Amino acid sequence: MHKFIAALLMLLWLPSVRGQKMVSAQFLGSRTRAQIAAQFNNPLVQFGARFYRVIYTTKNTANQPDTVSGLIVVPQDSTRIFPRLVYQHGTSISRTDVPSFNILTGGEGNIGLLFAGMGFLTLMPDYLGLGVAKGFHPYVHAASESWVAADMLRALPDFIAYYGSGLYVNDQLFATGYSQGGHASMAFQRDVEGLWKNEFKMTAASHMSGPYSIGEVMRDLVLSDEVYLYPAYIPNTLISYQGVYGNLYNFLQEVFREPYASVVAQFQNGNIDLFQLNLQLINLLVANEGACRPVRMLQPALVQEVKADDWHPVNVALRDNNVYPWAPQVPTRIYYCTADDQVPFKNSIVARDTMLSRGAKDLQVVDVNPNADHGACVSPALLNTLIFFLSYRDIGYVTAVGEERADPLLLYPNPARGGVWMVNLPDEGHIQVFDLGGRLRQDLRKPSGNSYWLDLSPLEEGLYVVRLLSEGRIWQNKVVLLR
Repeated sequence: MHKFIAALLMLLWLPSVRGQKMVSAQFLGSRTRAQIAAQFNNPLVQFGARFYRVIYTTKNTANQPDTVSGLIVVPQDSTRIFPRLVYQHGTSISRTDVPSFNILTGGEGNIGLLFAGMGFLTLMPDYLGLGVAKGFHPYVHAASESWVAADMLRALPDFIAYYGSGLYVNDQLFATGYSQGGHASMAFQRDVEGLWKNEFKMTAASHMSGPYSIGEVMRDLVLSDEVYLYPAYIPNTLISYQGVYGNLYNFLQEVFREPYASVVAQFQNGNIDLFQLNLQLINLLVANEGACRPVRMLQPALVQEVKADDWHPVNVALRDNNVYPWAPQVPTRIYYCTADDQVPFKNSIVARDTMLSRGAKDLQVVDVNPNADHGACVSPALLNTLIFFLSYRDIGYVTAVGEERADPLLLYPNPARGGVWMVNLPDEGHIQVFDLGGRLRQDLRKPSGNSYWLDLSPLEEGLYVVRLLSEGRIWQNKVVLLR
């Protein structure tokens, strides 16, 4: 009964105090350690996992409040304290081709099971415009890819409070992603080490086969007359950047020739998905141009303007979404495959050379399989990322008194500012407050009485475990402390 009352009080306080950073969480399923080990053919998997679709608040590209979804995958062991890992997903062909939906259909969300099975609490944002979010997805828009991931981290304390007893995280933070996700994870690491350096601290990062050089390598590919079998990426990017910057064009026909413009319009209106767009553009280019050379679906005048003017709005937008011109200060790896047919490996080389010239501390850029295309590069890149992260991973133990022997402790308000009331207490007892790293932060004798105001004002914002010990019994609960 006490547990139910505490949960009810938390629900009543959460919207008003936290601004509904986490709007809801839905349990989707679980996997045992053996199931994850068999799925990935990896006998080193250590933990089972539970996974949840979470909905949380963020902002859109117009700086207005927005709501997005994501997947959280939790390693199963209530006695351990886990590091956090943010995984950014690759290009989605449809709104529901995202981790919080496709984990149930064998999609990329399943990678979260692998990381959780290896001991990382894994957060997988769905991005703006995908999953439950509204609007057109701002494809390879670095800033929003980054802040949506950061806001998911900010919502994590709400999720932990919702989850209840048995979930602990430490201060370690890892970041990775593949393809578009590599672009997103590099943007996220850049901002964690820059914009948000006083809020988060990155432990290590690995970026896999991403288009880091949107403004040079990817631009040059699009403007060349080369055969490229992924023409749909071009309208997906240009429509996205028009939505963000608003000055690239007035009508699709200013950018695309017919019959290509009509097909692109169907995609923009949601009548066909990205896969269908790509297939139709390939067929049209082959039929009309003799081969799939995407530059030929663009208006020749626009191509010449973009080539001639470095400050053309298209070039400015493309450069604004480069994610490599900075110097990582934590251990960082970039994994690629030379034979990548979707994202040219030169993206990784440009990132390497620029980052090293700017003073990157511990950067290695590795061709994990020179003969692998974009799809075949996933497995070796992931394997190398896991090995790299495991060398830094720190999994602690919950403090000695086991949660399984503790009765629920009623605390309110929760989340709290400054302190909490402890009620329905034994007459006397001993109070301890631990942070999620298992460190004892407060230790005091409770005066007589069945209620007590616990002053938490000396502590920083975060999630804490409050325990009361009395006559051989233990009462315990978590409290979210806000500023």
